[in-house]
Amino acid sequence: MRTEAQLREDSRQIFAAGVAAVDPAAAVRRVLRRQGEQLQVAGKVYDLRRFAHLYVIGAGKAGATMVQGVEAVLGERVHGGAVVVKYGHALPVRRVTLYEAGHPLPDAAGVRGAEAVMAVARQAQADDLVLCLLSGGGSALLPAPSPGITLEEKQQVTDLLLACGARIDEINAVRKHLSQLKGGQLARLVAPATLVTLVLSDVVGDRLDVIASGPTVPDPTTFAEALAVLARYDLLARVPASVRRHLEAGQRGEIPETPKPGEAFFARTQTVIVGNNRMALLAAQAEAQARGYATLVLSSTVQGETRDVARMHAAMAREIRSSGLPLWPPACLLSGGETTVTLNGGGKGGRNQEFALAAALDLAGLPGVVVLSGGTDGTDGPTDAAGALADGHTVARAQALGLDAARCLQRHDAYPFFAALGDLLHTGPTGTNVMDLHLVLVG
Repeated sequence: MRTEAQLREDSRQIFAAGVAAVDPAAAVRRVLRRQGEQLQVAGKVYDLRRFAHLYVIGAGKAGATMVQGVEAVLGERVHGGAVVVKYGHALPVRRVTLYEAGHPLPDAAGVRGAEAVMAVARQAQADDLVLCLLSGGGSALLPAPSPGITLEEKQQVTDLLLACGARIDEINAVRKHLSQLKGGQLARLVAPATLVTLVLSDVVGDRLDVIASGPTVPDPTTFAEALAVLARYDLLARVPASVRRHLEAGQRGEIPETPKPGEAFFARTQTVIVGNNRMALLAAQAEAQARGYATLVLSSTVQGETRDVARMHAAMAREIRSSGLPLWPPACLLSGGETTVTLNGGGKGGRNQEFALAAALDLAGLPGVVVLSGGTDGTDGPTDAAGALADGHTVARAQALGLDAARCLQRHDAYPFFAALGDLLHTGPTGTNVMDLHLVLVG
């Protein structure tokens, strides 16, 4: 019989194994292979002797570790570059300048970082090779507002979209059309240089046009679609007037659209996914099996309202306990993706902490079950925790401290709830980002 203490420790180790499998430096080294002056990128060969300079640009929470991977392979061949990372995520690198900036809301430091990236892109010539490193958070970390729109106005739009629970692809459709870089526009700026983009995916389905708002790939979205997103969430009257005017001018054809498939400069580009949520899930599954659990990976593409997804996981845990379906205990259910929280309260937390809290309410009184939900980047919302753990005793323990779990969930106030219980998941910045992992262990 596995104690809940053992289940908790196992859940932490299984989560850690999933995160380790998508270490960005190792992922980059797997894709970039150098033999002398021949560079192989996912089977395509580049003769480094053909290029006068090799630059590195990019943005994302995993940017620093991805740069380390590039420098480990290419060393002195890297001429320079600029990569924007989240505050606290910078690491020692030798030949590329790292800029720290705000996430999830863009800030002035992000604008300065974006300007540095644009300067490198403009510097690249036809006989140069540019490596672009993209990972989760790239949209917010690479803010270059369109002319006539201020950073503050773009921040307001992002804030409104996040608060109403818009999907990441919807948010990016709007941001692309308020930007000088997103939606293939960075690739247009790099041309006529050769461009290779390495992507650590934090998007359900690994859609290249969505990850970091697709700055180096064709953009299928339009000004009209961006306006439709704002209308869908009843935001047209709430966004700044300059934003609405800009999008409406684009819809009328007065502003050039983002680059679409067939643009000539895309013929000189290559884009490769170096890591994703599925890779992390499979590694976590292998670790769970090594610890003696029967395992089932539900999906790497989980979406939906966080508390609803959490309650589905809790229901499956109850079914395993009562009937042995779909697995006999000891069992481990795993899933990944990116759920959403529709805010209607002033609490502190993130979607993974909310996942654990919602599951705790549905598991109240059920022994031998532990739920862990964590962000693979080590942060969950605007907090210092990656997520949280919960079990059948969580609600009762909270009541003994005077905490009302249902009330905290209603207010989206999961962080202080789990902090009081000592059940926050703290990993620190992991250097990677492939969305979230959800684990349910049944002893």
